[in-house]
This record gives sequence, structure tokens and C-alpha cells, in this order.
Amino acid sequence: MADSYLAIQVVMMPRDTNPHGTIFGGVILSYLDQAGAIAARREILQAGGVPPVLVTVAINRVEFHQPVLVGDVVRFLVRRLKLGRTSITMQVNVEVDRGQKVLQVTEAEVVYVGIDPSSPERKPKPLLPERTPPL
Repeated sequence: MADSYLAIQVVMMPRDTNPHGTIFGGVILSYLDQAGAIAARREILQAGGVPPVLVTVAINRVEFHQPVLVGDVVRFLVRRLKLGRTSITMQVNVEVDRGQKVLQVTEAEVVYVGIDPSSPERKPKPLLPERTPPL
């Protein structure tokens, strides 16, 4: 399996808070999805595919371990778990840099499917070119 790498890093701002003063989980999920998609695209290109159109089909096993606070620098670290014919699964780990501490705050698996946006049904599309068997 590949090593994790940084896909997104962002500072949490007051506009993203809930009534309790912590960052909404939905804000973290949005960035988590973006980070996974950025990484999935990169993985597909590195594997020899063309730039894909990806849609999120599942966010599995989301675990919020600790709250995220205003001013936290949040990092979204990703790695590929599985690359299938039309789908790719990414692990996204979220950590915060809070002064002198780095804390693991959230993790999830995200599944993306490559689609053909020109077809009315937006059918799944292979992520990598078809390989021809050797003669």
C-alpha cells in the first residue's frame, strides 16, 4: 500500500463553527471528500489513466475522534486502499496542528467511481486503459 501524503491543509475559521464553538462535522466531511477526490485523481493519473470524472459513492467508517477548533491547522492525509476497474477507495486521515500538539481527529474511507459525463445515465467508466493480452 502507498504511503500517506498531504492533499489539503486549511485553517479553520469562525464561520465554520456550530453553536458549541467547535467546527461542524459537515465542514470536515466536505474537506475530507475533496482531499480524497484530489488524491484519487492523482493515483489514477500515476497508474496510467486519463484525467477522470469522479463521483463520490460512499464515505465509509467515518470516525470523529476529537473536536476541531477555530484556528486549528487541519491536514488531510490520504492513501490509496484499492483501485478497481471503475472505482477507487481512499483512506483519509485528518489531523490538526494545535500549537505544540498534532492530534488525530477524524478518519474515513471514501469510494469514488469514474463516470462518463457525456452519457445521459452517467454510467461508470473504466479508470485505466484496457490492457490487451500478450500474443
